[in-house]
Amino acid sequence: MPLFIGLMSGTSLDGIDAALVCIEAPDHTPHLLQTQAVAMPDALHQQFLALCQAQRVSFAELAHAEDAFCRLQAQAVESLLIKSGTSREAIAAIGSHGQTIEHAPHGHATQGEGVKAPAYTWQLDNPSLLAELTGCPVVADFRRRDLAAAGQAAPLAPAFHRAVFRHASEWQLVLNLGGFANLTLLPPDDQHEVIGFDTGPANVLLDAWYARHLGGRFDADGQWAASGHVDERLLERMLNEPFFHHPPPRSTGRELFHLAWLERHLSGSEAPQDVQATLAELTATSIALGIEMAREQFDAPPLKALIPCGGGAHNADLLARLAQHLPETPLVPSDDWGWPADWLEAGAFAWLAWRRLEGLPGNLPSVTGAKGPRVLGGVYAP
Repeated sequence: MPLFIGLMSGTSLDGIDAALVCIEAPDHTPHLLQTQAVAMPDALHQQFLALCQAQRVSFAELAHAEDAFCRLQAQAVESLLIKSGTSREAIAAIGSHGQTIEHAPHGHATQGEGVKAPAYTWQLDNPSLLAELTGCPVVADFRRRDLAAAGQAAPLAPAFHRAVFRHASEWQLVLNLGGFANLTLLPPDDQHEVIGFDTGPANVLLDAWYARHLGGRFDADGQWAASGHVDERLLERMLNEPFFHHPPPRSTGRELFHLAWLERHLSGSEAPQDVQATLAELTATSIALGIEMAREQFDAPPLKALIPCGGGAHNADLLARLAQHLPETPLVPSDDWGWPADWLEAGAFAWLAWRRLEGLPGNLPSVTGAKGPRVLGGVYAP
């Protein structure tokens, strides 16, 4: 069985997840064998925040951040190999997502009115150095091939979700709750295409507001949000954001949803804990709107299960809000399929690395809007 390692550092900027995955014949089902998480040092966390907020940095600072990130990835790989008792020679490839700095599939008009801005997505990474440090082949730069084919370059995980979670006779929905939320609606057969898209912010605004007022990186279990009250007028103002009503394919990132965006909607009289509660409700409401949009597109029957994954799957307050919005849809842990919630994204990039080596497409045009299926990523030999 070929072995692959997937590396993922999400928009929450909290660390690197490394997953050891085997692809089992004859149906090429991906199985999770071992995992390793490496926390992001505070200094690197702050550097990435500065980059994501478009603060001015020097080329030297940019090079330093890239080098430090790559060496942290190599540390995660080494720790995973030791923990699993796996030799590096057994690894067919490492799938490296890199660190998203900005995602602008529609571009930004920065050269004056009437000038069409090019689409771009930027994941900071150095796969050449990673291959050198680990001694393993590396597959990286997955998103830009889809972008070149007029796709959104995101989300890419729905193809992996189909491989892991598709049910023989029931409709299911996978909900990734990272910095941003994205859903995958999985039909039970090949007569319907998979739908997947970003619904909006999940943890990104919750984390940023928590950090500003309480100094930590995240609101554990959503306790602070649960202590506040939803400000319905603030919620209504935020839900007027056009993104929430745009039909798929669609994707988003920190270039739209950030603290300055939130501040534009504040009156200045809100209690901080009430803002946190309202942000949690924004996440739940925008997800419910997205699910309704996806089901209407397919005229889909009631869902067999909603499978939450990502860091937000541990947020008890957020899950309770989702249950209120979706009372007839059972929330089923991804562990029931052998994939703990924290490891699906890293697992997806291990699987995408396998697809690249096999010369198989890694995108779903029904999700990204690309002109057609494309083989994603470049290969970097050690």
